[in-house]
Amino acid sequence: MAKTEPYKEQLLQSIEDPEVAAHYLTACLEDEDPEVFLLALRDVAEAHGGLRELARRTHLNRESLYRMLSKSGNPELRSLDSVLVSLGLRLAVQPRYERRRKRRRRARPAASQRRRKVTVQ
Repeated sequence: MAKTEPYKEQLLQSIEDPEVAAHYLTACLEDEDPEVFLLALRDVAEAHGGLRELARRTHLNRESLYRMLSKSGNPELRSLDSVLVSLGLRLAVQPRYERRRKRRRRARPAASQRRRKVTVQ
């Protein structure tokens, strides 16, 4: 049987890129359970040097970060923003549903441009 690489290592490598991390976190926000986002944010923090390094960069207490990024975490907006900025990310708000674009009605050609039926007798 072939050895497989644990997904966590590959995940952490891929989310070192801020653009990939942003997509990963956005996808996790789609889940109804807020724990999913917090645990994903913890993965991103781990990929960027770990919580100790994150605590140093954000000037937040390491124990507070562990609690904030736990399943039962409830971070303040200021703390969440500080964490995201230190990871090269930012918080953004988008409409929940994409608006349907109104269909434009085709303009009727001017009378002079309309085709006329010609009957031959």
